[in-house]
Amino acid sequence: MHQYIFVNLPVEDVERSRKFFTQLGYTINEDFSDDKAISVVLGQNMFAMLLHKDFFASFHQNNVSLGGTATEVLVALDAGSREEVDSLVDAALEAGATAVNSIDHGTMYGRSFADMDGHIWELTWMDMEAHRSAQD
Repeated sequence: MHQYIFVNLPVEDVERSRKFFTQLGYTINEDFSDDKAISVVLGQNMFAMLLHKDFFASFHQNNVSLGGTATEVLVALDAGSREEVDSLVDAALEAGATAVNSIDHGTMYGRSFADMDGHIWELTWMDMEAHRSAQD
Protein backbone atom coordinates (compact mmCIF):
# COMPACT_ATOMS: atom_id res chain seq x y z
CA MET A 1 0.00 0.00 0.00
CA HIS A 2 0.97 3.63 -0.39
CA GLN A 3 2.79 5.52 2.34
CA TYR A 4 1.85 9.09 1.39
CA ILE A 5 -0.70 10.97 -0.70
CA PHE A 6 0.05 14.21 -2.52
CA VAL A 7 -3.02 15.65 -4.28
CA ASN A 8 -1.77 18.19 -6.82
CA LEU A 9 -4.07 21.08 -7.75
CA PRO A 10 -3.44 24.15 -9.91
CA VAL A 11 -3.89 27.60 -8.40
CA GLU A 12 -3.85 31.12 -9.80
CA ASP A 13 -2.02 32.70 -6.86
CA VAL A 14 0.18 30.63 -4.54
CA GLU A 15 0.37 33.28 -1.81
CA ARG A 16 -3.43 33.74 -1.82
CA SER A 17 -3.80 29.97 -1.37
CA ARG A 18 -1.23 30.00 1.46
CA LYS A 19 -3.17 32.72 3.26
CA PHE A 20 -6.53 30.97 2.73
CA PHE A 21 -5.45 27.57 4.04
CA THR A 22 -3.50 28.95 7.00
CA GLN A 23 -6.63 30.97 7.93
CA LEU A 24 -8.44 27.63 8.11
CA GLY A 25 -5.84 26.32 10.55
CA TYR A 26 -3.78 24.16 8.20
CA THR A 27 0.00 24.22 8.33
CA ILE A 28 2.33 24.46 5.36
CA ASN A 29 5.19 21.99 4.96
CA GLU A 30 7.93 24.41 3.97
CA ASP A 31 10.20 21.55 2.85
CA PHE A 32 7.93 21.12 -0.19
CA SER A 33 6.99 24.77 -0.70
CA ASP A 34 8.42 27.69 -2.66
CA ASP A 35 7.16 30.53 -4.84
CA LYS A 36 5.67 28.01 -7.34
CA ALA A 37 3.94 25.66 -4.90
CA ILE A 38 2.85 25.12 -1.33
CA SER A 39 2.33 21.87 0.51
CA VAL A 40 -0.76 22.02 2.73
CA VAL A 41 -0.66 19.41 5.50
CA LEU A 42 -4.07 17.69 5.60
CA GLY A 43 -3.09 14.96 8.05
CA GLN A 44 -0.40 12.40 8.72
CA ASN A 45 1.23 11.71 5.35
CA MET A 46 -1.55 13.57 3.48
CA PHE A 47 -0.79 16.73 1.54
CA ALA A 48 -2.49 19.05 -0.93
CA MET A 49 0.16 20.37 -3.29
CA LEU A 50 -1.12 23.70 -4.58
CA LEU A 51 0.93 24.51 -7.66
CA HIS A 52 0.88 27.71 -9.67
CA LYS A 53 -1.05 26.87 -12.85
CA ASP A 54 2.03 27.29 -15.09
CA PHE A 55 4.10 24.98 -12.87
CA PHE A 56 1.19 22.51 -12.71
CA ALA A 57 0.99 22.53 -16.51
CA SER A 58 4.67 21.57 -16.77
CA PHE A 59 3.81 18.06 -15.48
CA HIS A 60 1.39 17.12 -18.27
CA GLN A 61 0.12 17.98 -21.74
CA ASN A 62 -3.56 18.67 -20.89
CA ASN A 63 -5.28 22.03 -20.50
CA VAL A 64 -5.45 23.49 -17.00
CA SER A 65 -8.93 24.50 -15.86
CA LEU A 66 -9.40 26.99 -13.04
CA GLY A 67 -12.27 29.02 -11.71
CA GLY A 68 -14.96 26.40 -11.45
CA THR A 69 -15.68 25.97 -15.18
CA ALA A 70 -15.14 22.21 -14.83
CA THR A 71 -14.87 19.79 -11.91
CA GLU A 72 -12.49 16.90 -12.19
CA VAL A 73 -12.04 15.98 -8.54
CA LEU A 74 -13.73 16.43 -5.18
CA VAL A 75 -11.26 16.49 -2.30
CA ALA A 76 -13.18 14.69 0.45
CA LEU A 77 -11.88 14.91 4.02
CA ASP A 78 -13.28 13.44 7.21
CA ALA A 79 -14.10 15.44 10.30
CA GLY A 80 -14.39 14.35 13.91
CA SER A 81 -17.87 15.78 14.43
CA ARG A 82 -20.69 17.75 12.85
CA GLU A 83 -19.40 20.79 14.71
CA GLU A 84 -15.94 20.33 13.18
CA VAL A 85 -17.52 20.22 9.70
CA ASP A 86 -19.40 23.45 10.39
CA SER A 87 -16.42 25.19 11.96
CA LEU A 88 -14.08 24.45 9.05
CA VAL A 89 -16.59 25.21 6.30
CA ASP A 90 -17.75 28.39 8.03
CA ALA A 91 -14.11 29.51 8.31
CA ALA A 92 -13.59 28.77 4.61
CA LEU A 93 -16.65 30.81 3.65
CA GLU A 94 -15.46 33.68 5.83
CA ALA A 95 -12.04 33.50 4.14
CA GLY A 96 -13.56 33.83 0.65
CA ALA A 97 -14.76 30.37 -0.36
CA THR A 98 -18.18 29.69 -1.90
CA ALA A 99 -20.70 27.20 -0.45
CA VAL A 100 -21.36 24.24 -2.74
CA ASN A 101 -23.48 21.54 -1.11
CA SER A 102 -24.80 20.22 2.20
CA ILE A 103 -26.07 16.79 3.21
CA ASP A 104 -27.64 15.60 6.45
CA HIS A 105 -28.64 11.96 6.71
CA GLY A 106 -28.60 11.91 10.50
CA THR A 107 -25.65 9.56 10.87
CA MET A 108 -23.80 11.23 7.99
CA TYR A 109 -23.35 14.97 7.70
CA GLY A 110 -21.34 17.00 5.26
CA ARG A 111 -20.80 20.37 3.66
CA SER A 112 -18.60 21.42 0.80
CA PHE A 113 -17.07 24.62 -0.50
CA ALA A 114 -15.18 25.82 -3.54
CA ASP A 115 -11.94 27.65 -2.90
CA MET A 116 -10.99 30.74 -4.90
CA ASP A 117 -9.62 28.55 -7.72
CA GLY A 118 -12.84 26.54 -7.97
CA HIS A 119 -11.53 23.37 -6.27
CA ILE A 120 -14.26 21.65 -4.28
CA TRP A 121 -13.43 20.55 -0.73
CA GLU A 122 -15.97 18.27 0.94
CA LEU A 123 -15.95 17.84 4.74
CA THR A 124 -17.91 14.90 6.09
CA TRP A 125 -18.64 13.40 9.48
CA MET A 126 -20.12 9.92 9.81
CA ASP A 127 -21.29 8.11 12.93
CA MET A 128 -19.29 4.94 12.29
CA GLU A 129 -21.05 2.97 15.06
CA ALA A 130 -24.43 3.65 13.48
CA HIS A 131 -23.02 2.77 10.05
CA ARG A 132 -21.61 -0.54 11.33
CA SER A 133 -24.90 -1.34 13.06
CA ALA A 134 -26.82 -0.69 9.84
CA GLN A 135 -24.50 -3.12 7.99
CA ASP A 136 -25.25 -5.99 10.44
